[in-house]
Amino acid sequence: MEWRFLPGRRNRRQDNSVSSHATGFRRRGFRAARMSVYSGIFNIPAGPAVKKIAVFVDVQNIYYTTREAYGRQFDYRNFWKRISAQGEIVLATAYAIDRGDDKQRKFQEALRQIGFTVKLRPFIQRRDGSAKGDWDVGITIDVMEAAKDVDTVVLLSGDGDFDVLMEKIKKDYAVSTEVYGVPALTAGSLINAAGIYHPIDKDLLL
Repeated sequence: MEWRFLPGRRNRRQDNSVSSHATGFRRRGFRAARMSVYSGIFNIPAGPAVKKIAVFVDVQNIYYTTREAYGRQFDYRNFWKRISAQGEIVLATAYAIDRGDDKQRKFQEALRQIGFTVKLRPFIQRRDGSAKGDWDVGITIDVMEAAKDVDTVVLLSGDGDFDVLMEKIKKDYAVSTEVYGVPALTAGSLINAAGIYHPIDKDLLL
């Protein structure tokens, strides 16, 4: 059978072919648009990195200095909120002396509930009447180990023995250092060694 095509009329096969091509173009265009949207979603520029913070608390020093200067106790919960607003607290350690006192144990448990890891050292009374129970070496070792992995080290103490430590971690690890202490009872050398010094005032007291 011979096929004839009349003038002015299009071949059905041609129509189908054109329709198929048009549909293909539409589909490819839709896929391209969809990929463009996905690309926009998944290629959103990352925001600034969250600052990693390590906190170290010389509990005995903070307890006695706030009591002597103000007759009040330090507000650890409010302090935690303040530091949390600055970044992520990846490490928080409170160094205390264990005297076997129930009141102290409740206080230590309260620190744990806030988020601190509490390290205890037994109180040792020597025969000559003097006492041993400081955490200076332990704090120093822990700060040195943590400094290389964080952006900021925060120390709560007024003890001037930590001035060299603050200077060293700034130099060796380019870490930011902050010190919280009672103004009248914080060593000047520690204040000078700290990148930022925060005086403990009524806003951080119970």
